[in-house]
Amino acid sequence: MKMRIYSLIAKEFPFFLVMPALIWQVLFFYVPLLWIVYLSITHVGAPFFNFTLAHYTGLFEAAFFKIIARSLFLAFVNAVICLLIAYPIAYFAARSPRNWRNFFLFLLILPFWTSFVVHVYAWFYVLDTNGLINSTLLKIGLIKEPLAMVNTLFAVFLVMIYCYLPFMVMPLYSALEKFNWTLLEASMDLGATPAKTFFKITVPMTLPSIKTGFFLVFVPSFGEFVIPALLGGSKKMYVGSLIYHYFLVARDAVTGAAFTCLSSLILVAACLIIAWGFRKIFAGSGGVAQ
Repeated sequence: MKMRIYSLIAKEFPFFLVMPALIWQVLFFYVPLLWIVYLSITHVGAPFFNFTLAHYTGLFEAAFFKIIARSLFLAFVNAVICLLIAYPIAYFAARSPRNWRNFFLFLLILPFWTSFVVHVYAWFYVLDTNGLINSTLLKIGLIKEPLAMVNTLFAVFLVMIYCYLPFMVMPLYSALEKFNWTLLEASMDLGATPAKTFFKITVPMTLPSIKTGFFLVFVPSFGEFVIPALLGGSKKMYVGSLIYHYFLVARDAVTGAAFTCLSSLILVAACLIIAWGFRKIFAGSGGVAQ
């Protein structure tokens, strides 16, 4: 009997190791998510399960959809630029000698050791009128007066790219490190140009990692509010900024919950459209793009 119990415990031991992570995810992701959905469809102060859609009626205005569209544009452009920058970085790191790969990986992970807010605040000393960039340009004589870079869309995009670039590089590096480079040699031997080899072999073979990195950047960028608030000067409202305003400033939890659900549904729809776009673009590539 004891041997059977020990055998069962040994067999299910991996499940018990996963349990703390599963409990954490349920308590701090699914429960708050369900509570947000519940708040958005119930009457304030009413008994439980008194459902209504009245909180959503005031959200179907052009101003709210303009904010969502602005956030989608910000997230999409940020993800595309990160992809264009990250692919050469990951490619170069993956083709470097193994000792150098570890060093490049260390440099990539290093920013995660400090606070995200500290990263954003550090850019004030770079982009400010008396910051590093303006001081350098003034000293070498390229400009005669400081450039206004803080509280601009340029500053928001620049810091967004800086903060989210590692999330794009990591999955690409993971795929390229395991890539079979003899396929490139075979393609060259068969007469393919380097560009054709890249777009017909390398890109399709790494498409799953491209999609993973794209969504790892796109989804959190959609709800980003720290960078637009600190470096954008709060001149324009984004999805994360408006949710922050409803919950922590206006103390209007039900409207904030309704807007959160509405924007999340639009985000899911946008992700499905982008995933469909990936399949259409690479449908005839001949690779293993799934």
